[in-house]
Amino acid sequence: MKENNVIDGNFQKPFANQKTVLIFGISSFVGSNIAQFLKYDYKVAGTYHTNHVEIPGVFTFPCDVLNKDAVQLALYETKPDIAIYCAGLSSTVDCSKAPELADALNTIGLFNVNEYCQRYKSRVCFLSTAYVFGGENKIYKEMDIPDPNTIFGKTKSSAEFYIQKSSLNYLILRCCNLYGRSYVQNQENWFECIQRQLFEGETVQADDFLHTGFLDVNYLSMVLRLCIERNVSNRLLQVTSTDVMTHYHFAKKYTEIFKDSGEKISKGRWTYPILDSTGITLTSGPSYYQLGTQNIEGGLHVKMPSIEESLNFTFRRFHGKGLDPKKGETSSELKFI
Repeated sequence: MKENNVIDGNFQKPFANQKTVLIFGISSFVGSNIAQFLKYDYKVAGTYHTNHVEIPGVFTFPCDVLNKDAVQLALYETKPDIAIYCAGLSSTVDCSKAPELADALNTIGLFNVNEYCQRYKSRVCFLSTAYVFGGENKIYKEMDIPDPNTIFGKTKSSAEFYIQKSSLNYLILRCCNLYGRSYVQNQENWFECIQRQLFEGETVQADDFLHTGFLDVNYLSMVLRLCIERNVSNRLLQVTSTDVMTHYHFAKKYTEIFKDSGEKISKGRWTYPILDSTGITLTSGPSYYQLGTQNIEGGLHVKMPSIEESLNFTFRRFHGKGLDPKKGETSSELKFI
């Protein structure tokens, strides 16, 4: 694939029939991985705020999602078929410490993007989270009313509601925990931290209270590609593994599949600040965030993987066994039904 062409500041499509994807927040873990995956099939561009990122084959440029003029210019220059919103705060702890910033980045920035997406006839894709729910021990469906108990979940829930009520061309993907390696240096995520600690022989203390789904981030990219190819619009789909477990059991399963020693993994309790009815931050007990897969499996005719199946895919991907996204081989990991 040839490098992107920038002529007089304009973003040029190399082929008239090739769709363009614009990723707001390409310097994030999820944004960078989506860009790396989709660049073989689409013209991909991405914006960053202060963390400059370079991904071969992807045009990146600075943009503040809270600046409406900057957002308008980004959409005018690229004229994307689909704009994916990956900007914002994704840590429950960071959101609880800076609720106003969380609201600004997770909701107001999206409002700006959505407004100009409608003007330039671009589909807006919002990546939401299982944490829009309250953590009951049940399987949450797409039609269940969100009842978030964290600032993070509250801002994501507000954004979901806004998009569904105001946009005529949207896609919402509500995701479980996504893991993998970031393409941005000096931004170690929790998965990379566990990998590093195991490699260096350190003790890994993993949370054993929060039960969630876990998916390799490439599964989200596969679902996105299917949605783009099939022109899926005005839908909310839950992208998740078929089961849930804690980070402790996930780390144990990781060592089992990656043939590593799990002796230094111990049970712990990570900070998970929740809010009660008065708005006071509390520390939660065991919580469960299991999303149902019936709609995504029925709508896209695919079978979502279990956590173990996802980790087996990750093992093969990291070890390079026949997984070449340039040839589209990773799409076979989504089982069609």
